[in-house]
Amino acid sequence: MKALKFNLSGQTAFFKKPDVNSYLYFTYGNIHKIALIGIIGSCLGFEGYNQQKTKGSDFPQFYEKLNDLKVAIVPKNEGGYINKKVQVFNNSVGYASKEEGGNLIVKEQWLENPMWDIYILLEDNEICKSIEERFKTRKFTYIPYLGKNDHIANISDIQIIDNVTVNNNFDKIDSMFIKDKFEFILEDDFFCLDIDLDEEEKFKYQEKLPYKLELTTNQYILETFIYTNMNVKKIDESQVYNIDNLNLYFI
Repeated sequence: MKALKFNLSGQTAFFKKPDVNSYLYFTYGNIHKIALIGIIGSCLGFEGYNQQKTKGSDFPQFYEKLNDLKVAIVPKNEGGYINKKVQVFNNSVGYASKEEGGNLIVKEQWLENPMWDIYILLEDNEICKSIEERFKTRKFTYIPYLGKNDHIANISDIQIIDNVTVNNNFDKIDSMFIKDKFEFILEDDFFCLDIDLDEEEKFKYQEKLPYKLELTTNQYILETFIYTNMNVKKIDESQVYNIDNLNLYFI
């Protein structure tokens, strides 16, 4: 089996949370699978939410085509944490607000300088063949964005990696993974006085992120995801793959 790898980055990103108030729109702290396959779908020319509304489909076209795609997300920001900053700007288009003057003040929480390495398992089907060809030739139908068109995505370091193998002998996962698929290995060294000062500092990033779309309303179905350098072991039949000497979990 082989895989496509590319680096995804931008100056800013905004992956809107649906649970917002009237004063501030919040973002998820990392890219999630729905947003990622939306970016891939735009590169392939698939339709999105706006076209779905006019056609009355159960799901947007990009989701129908790419939902089964296996992707691994490796955050490149330190510890998986991406700085956030609230941006305030005016939306003065005529339909933005019914207030006097027609001016709507918008406050959004943006991610700053996000970066990820993305891996896609290239299975033997037409969708994966199209993805491989589009990325190798960089012939994208639409401009990719990180959440919305204020945030242009940079796609670089595109590689096709051969000899992808399943790895059942690991103690760390180098990508984001679903919390319920693994458990942490308790380390007795925590109680030992003989501490290795050169040991890598441990970190753990955890957040509920969109994983699937619900059929009736297209609302997000969430799972708890973790990114960590702590020792873990799998507790079900989930596959872990070795790519670039990394242990990757594919969503």
